[in-house]
Amino acid sequence: MYRIAIEKLLKWKKSKRRKPLIIEGARQVGKTWLMQEFGRKVYKNTVYINFDSNSSMTELFASDLNTDRLIMGLELYAGHKIDPNNTLLIFDEVQEVPRALTSLKYFCENAPQYHIVCAGSMLGIALHQGTSFPVGKVDFLRLYPLSFKEFLMARGKEQFAKLLDKLDFQMITNFKQTYIDALKQYYYVGGMPEAVQSFTESSDFNEVREIQQRILSAYEQDFSKHAPNDIVPRLRMLWNNIPAQLAKENKKFLYGLVREGARAKDYETAIMWLIDCGLVHKVSRVNSGNIPLKAYEDFRAFKLFVADVGLLSSMVGLSQRTLIEGNNLFVEFKGALTEQFVCQQLKTIENIGIYYYTNDRGSCEVDFLVDTGKQVIPVEVKAEVNLRAKSLKTYNERFSPDISIRTSMTDYKKEDWLINLPLYAIDQIINLLNCY
Repeated sequence: MYRIAIEKLLKWKKSKRRKPLIIEGARQVGKTWLMQEFGRKVYKNTVYINFDSNSSMTELFASDLNTDRLIMGLELYAGHKIDPNNTLLIFDEVQEVPRALTSLKYFCENAPQYHIVCAGSMLGIALHQGTSFPVGKVDFLRLYPLSFKEFLMARGKEQFAKLLDKLDFQMITNFKQTYIDALKQYYYVGGMPEAVQSFTESSDFNEVREIQQRILSAYEQDFSKHAPNDIVPRLRMLWNNIPAQLAKENKKFLYGLVREGARAKDYETAIMWLIDCGLVHKVSRVNSGNIPLKAYEDFRAFKLFVADVGLLSSMVGLSQRTLIEGNNLFVEFKGALTEQFVCQQLKTIENIGIYYYTNDRGSCEVDFLVDTGKQVIPVEVKAEVNLRAKSLKTYNERFSPDISIRTSMTDYKKEDWLINLPLYAIDQIINLLNCY
């Protein structure tokens, strides 16, 4: 299985300003595999430390955090000398030993020659529990589920993935059915590595669903294991309510749908917890199309998406037949699933801000606004081939963006002010921008 994040890790290794690296992301998105694969491919030696229920490591880091002493202890644990130039040190489940997290500051300041990568399922939570976090002394890499392009590559369609990068839409259109078929599969399978690997090996949709259900169960177990007791019931209610929120025509999050009479203060901590865990993406509303969009953010209005489109389809129990063949009962939710897919792909693009737009009267809504730092790209999402874009036209007349995107199942087409971009190519939005 190929992950694009390997290329980012290679850049980190070569950087003259390299610091210990923390890989963030939801549970089971492949952080451990990525670190070990990186070590196997790029380094002569790898020292893997799992801090979960590791009493010897707890004791090692409980004393002073002198880096020479720590390296000596790690060498004793590994059973060999650690060559800083040719060894990758992996700290996994590092949140289980908070002082190991604190030690990264001293490795950065006093022993920068060591190559250290860390991961922890609940790392975001540790940041809120008084841990002495090494602010400014670490690098970060956010790992998401496999993108659609990575899914294509895992399915043995590397050439189709490369064709998207080339933006050769004439050739892409010739093979559009391959992309459409793969996209429908991706809606069901999603990008969780275990689900993708299973589907690649067996093409068994039922086995995929069993894996997704196990992952969802593990998430709910994490709520009880790691979250403060007083917010666990709210976490469960909030998490299980997200599909119903997305199924609405207006996908703005409504607290009253979680529980009658609920208010923001009742669920703000639970939402932050889920965001920190990487389980949800929060997309805030703006009421302007001007740069920077963050200056126009409305903190009271937002949409919540889950980490993975396959997990969303599993949460609502969609069958593969419904997804692949289509079903009238599925029409309403297909829009939610498609918007979830687009959000998930946009999240894999670095250095952009993602928002959505409604005017103050609520008569115009654009599904996503992408802030590149230089300009704003409005994105209208259509589940099928419906090409009506009244809101996008209204937005365009008011803010005159350089480029507007309508993404759907239709073929690529450039019009006066609008580009029709196939859903399966939505991750190319920035590359496309550079062409105009």
